[in-house]
Amino acid sequence: MGTEPLSRRSFLAAAGLTGLSVPLLGACGGGSDDSDPGGSGGSAGSSKKVTLEWWNIATTEPGKSLFPQIASAFMAANPNVTIKTTVLENEAFKAKMTAQTSSGKLPDIFHTWGGGVLKQQIDAGLVQDLTAKASSWATSTLSATSLNPYQFDGKLYAIPFDIGMVGFWYNKKLFAKAGITAPPATWSAYIDAVKKLKAAGVTPIALAGKDKWPGMYYWAYLALRVGGLPALQQAQSSNDFTGPAFVQAGQHLKELSDLAPFQQGYQGAAYDAPGGQAATMGSGKAGMELMGQWGPEVEKAAGKGIGSDLGFFPFPAVEGGQGKVTEVFGGGGGHALRKGAPDAAIDFLKFFVNAENEHKLIASNGYLPVVKGTESQITDPNRKIVASTVAGATGFQLFLDQAFPPAVGQEVNDSVIDLIAGKKTPEQVTQQITKTAKSQ
Repeated sequence: MGTEPLSRRSFLAAAGLTGLSVPLLGACGGGSDDSDPGGSGGSAGSSKKVTLEWWNIATTEPGKSLFPQIASAFMAANPNVTIKTTVLENEAFKAKMTAQTSSGKLPDIFHTWGGGVLKQQIDAGLVQDLTAKASSWATSTLSATSLNPYQFDGKLYAIPFDIGMVGFWYNKKLFAKAGITAPPATWSAYIDAVKKLKAAGVTPIALAGKDKWPGMYYWAYLALRVGGLPALQQAQSSNDFTGPAFVQAGQHLKELSDLAPFQQGYQGAAYDAPGGQAATMGSGKAGMELMGQWGPEVEKAAGKGIGSDLGFFPFPAVEGGQGKVTEVFGGGGGHALRKGAPDAAIDFLKFFVNAENEHKLIASNGYLPVVKGTESQITDPNRKIVASTVAGATGFQLFLDQAFPPAVGQEVNDSVIDLIAGKKTPEQVTQQITKTAKSQ
C-alpha cells in the first residue's frame, strides 16, 4: 500500500469525488463516444468527443480534492474530452481490479503501483504499451527511480505521479517523555525504544491489523536489512522464501510483537478509518507508525496531526545483517492505460505531471517529486529527508504485495499479520508464502 498513497500504496477511506464519480458497474471500456466505438481514436486535439473512465484511490486528502481539480483543468483545456472518475479505497480497488483483470475489462486509466500486479495485467494483454508515444518524453522528464516499477523488458507501461519510501514517523514529544534522545539506528536500539515507551505509559506503535499490508512493511524491511536486496531478488526469481533472511525477519518481528507494542484493538483497526492507525498516530496517542511518504497527510485527515512534534527516521539496521540502510523499501503511484485506450488518455497522463500540476502535487505535502529538478520545491523538513534518502538510495524494493503476483502478495500480507498475532511461526510464514509462490 499501499497509501498513495497513496496513498498507498494505502497508500489508502471511502469517499467519492463530487461531480466526477460514477457507479463502478459499467465503468470499463468506455474510451469514446458512439462515433469512435473501438476506443482507438480521439486524442485531446481531435474534434471527436472522447469519454475516459478513470479509476483512482484518492479517497483522502490531498488527492481527494486535488485530483478532481486536475481532471477539471484538463477537460477545460480539452472540451471534447470527458473524464468520468471512480474512486475506491485501497483494498476495495485491489479487489475490483483483480476481478476486472479476470474479466479482461480494465478502465481506460487506472491507478497502479507497478511491479508484479501490473506485469500480470500486461501478460494478459490488457495494458497499453506506452513506449512509442511516451517513453522518450518520460525518460527525459521523470526520474529513473520513479519510472522503474513500470518498466518491463525495456518497455514503459505507466506514468508515475509519486515516489517515496516507507519509514518511521514518530512523535518527538512522546519520545522525549520516554527518555529517548535520538531515533534508533539499530534494531536493538529500536526494541529498547519500544520498551522505554511502554514503561512511560505510551503506546509505542500504531498498526492497522485489519488492513494487513501495514504489518507486511515490518517483515519486508527486516528481510531487506537481514539479507539485503539480493536476498529478495533471489527469492522472487526462485519462488522460494524459506531462506535464512526471511526466517530471521520473522524472528525479529516476533520479538517485537511479543512486547505487545500496538494500540488496543489493533487487529480490527483499519489504516485511515476513525480510530485506526493514522488516527491513533495523528491524535498523539502512539509513539510511531511505519508508513510511506503519504503518512503525515493521512494522519491530519484521520486525526488532527501533531505538527512540529512529527519526525521521521529510516528503518534501522539489523546487527549482523547484509542489508544496507541505504537500501529502501517503498513505492509511489502511477497511472496505466487499458490496451486500446484513446490517445487523449496519454495526453492526460502527461498533463497530470506537467510543471503546474507537479508543483501542486508537491505543495500539497501528499506526494514527492517525479519530475527531475523539482526537489527544491519541497519545504517540509521531514519530506526533505524522505526525498533525499530516496535520491541517495543504493537499492530500491517495491512494496511486496505489488512486486509479487497478486496471490503471492496477498499471502505475504495474510501470513505476516498471522505472525504478528501469534497464529503462525516465522518458519510457517516462509513455508506458506513459498507454497503459494510455487503454485502460480
